[in-house]
Amino acid sequence: MSGREIRKYIRHPSDIPIHYEVADEGAREKAPLRNVDHGGLCFRAEGCIEPGRRIHISFPLRDPDVRAAGTVTWCRRVRDHFEVGVRFDDEAAEFAVRMVEQVCYIEHYRKEVLAREGRRITGEQAALEWTERFAERFPR
Repeated sequence: MSGREIRKYIRHPSDIPIHYEVADEGAREKAPLRNVDHGGLCFRAEGCIEPGRRIHISFPLRDPDVRAAGTVTWCRRVRDHFEVGVRFDDEAAEFAVRMVEQVCYIEHYRKEVLAREGRRITGEQAALEWTERFAERFPR
């Protein structure tokens, strides 16, 4: 597989849905994830969230939801929305979020195989194939 094909399969799954709740506000909001990096993540929000605020994030992709807590480190306006940077509280939260990200890469791979090859594969088959082909190159 060429480097170009690998990049196509290892694109960032920016459509991962998240729910977030800013501590002491109580309102739960839904937002799309933008990216995950060492120690944190970035998501799109309709309003600005002040840096320093505690935030709880959940990923409703599995039952039960994967949950992580952190602190807003930055917030900036980008056209009609805000991008919010969050630093995780601990390595366990970071690991859980990275696992969710990997599940999303595998789901993207499964859909791409169907679109490109017309081949329907189960989530388990997609995981096996994706892991064999791309796990070494998964962003760390």
